Amino acid sequence: MKNILIYLFSFLFIISCNNANNNETSSTDTMSNDMASTNLPEPDAPHSSVEWQVWAYSTAAPAYIAEEATVYDGPPDMGGKLLRQGTNGWTCLPANPRGMSDPENGWKDAHEAMALCGDAEVFKWIGAYFAGEIPVMDKDGYAWMLHGDMGEDNTKPMTMSEEDAAPGHWIESGPHLMRMPKDPATLEGMTTDFNSGAPYVMFAGTPYAHVMYPVDGYYNYQEQKK
Repeated sequence: MKNILIYLFSFLFIISCNNANNNETSSTDTMSNDMASTNLPEPDAPHSSVEWQVWAYSTAAPAYIAEEATVYDGPPDMGGKLLRQGTNGWTCLPANPRGMSDPENGWKDAHEAMALCGDAEVFKWIGAYFAGEIPVMDKDGYAWMLHGDMGEDNTKPMTMSEEDAAPGHWIESGPHLMRMPKDPATLEGMTTDFNSGAPYVMFAGTPYAHVMYPVDGYYNYQEQKK
């Protein structure tokens, strides 16, 4: 499984580095819901169809990014295909390493797919993360996940289930933006509290420390503990 994940994100690192034009997203402590592209109507089509997949993966980002982003359903080495060629340097795809719960019919929804849209820098980070290497980046990278994810241990990388997480540190996120810093040390002293609703650091104290920026609906999948 680890080798498959390495091939997956190594491929994404290569294709993203070949994008000549990178759009850089500016981060703020609060994100307005009117930036979301998830209000685009979901196609009435099978989840295995190109139409549905392009919708599901690209709407992980705001519309101004989603409309011109490149969309893949996975890497060629694993039978993945280019679903749509983009022009803005962003790449969107399913990022759930657990795989589909119903492969015959496709992802249950975009949340299960953990749809992600990232710039070239963020795929350098992702490739290093799944290879167990220290990310080397030219600048901070950004990734949108407006459909959320299936859960992470906020303190321990590569934790795939709540049962394996440290008590009280599991978070199944709703819509959010991520910033992967070129230098994780710049995040020292920033809160790791994911219950406040404010930006916080995930994987603090590791080479994979990054900032999570919750947007409206962040606690749709898990109760906010105050």
